[in-house]
Amino acid sequence: MSHEPAPASAIADLMRAGREMSRLSMVFRYAIAERLGLTVSDLECLDHLADVGSATAGQVAERTNLTTGAVTSMLRRLQQAGYVTTERDPADRRRVIVTLQPERIAELKRPYERFAERAEWLIEGYSAEDVMLLVRHYDRMQAMYLAELDRLRGGLPETASVD
Repeated sequence: MSHEPAPASAIADLMRAGREMSRLSMVFRYAIAERLGLTVSDLECLDHLADVGSATAGQVAERTNLTTGAVTSMLRRLQQAGYVTTERDPADRRRVIVTLQPERIAELKRPYERFAERAEWLIEGYSAEDVMLLVRHYDRMQAMYLAELDRLRGGLPETASVD
């Protein structure tokens, strides 16, 4: 694998492709949420819970970038629809633990099935080294997003760098 710097035009092409993929991903998420009768924030919350099992309401607020009041309304709606359960944290009664109802997971996965099959087919043509490069790239992009979210939320100064 070459360690020569990428030319500016290749970097510009990569940035353009990344922005377009991000835009299409967002449009795709809106379409899935609409099909399920949910909002995108509802879907983000449920996806997060599917990944982590349970989370506090505060963690859901951070993940969805919603206020605690908006999260309270969302969780009430999702609980009434049978997607989640909530209970007080026995260690800290002020905190609420939110858990995705396991019997709803298949329903939430269904709209992604065709996309997942096509993505798997696409990746089949990649070497293990190619896939690991993509994993490292996504990991680094996630770290950058998290750092920028901290900065935008007031946690870091404008000039903070990300390693």
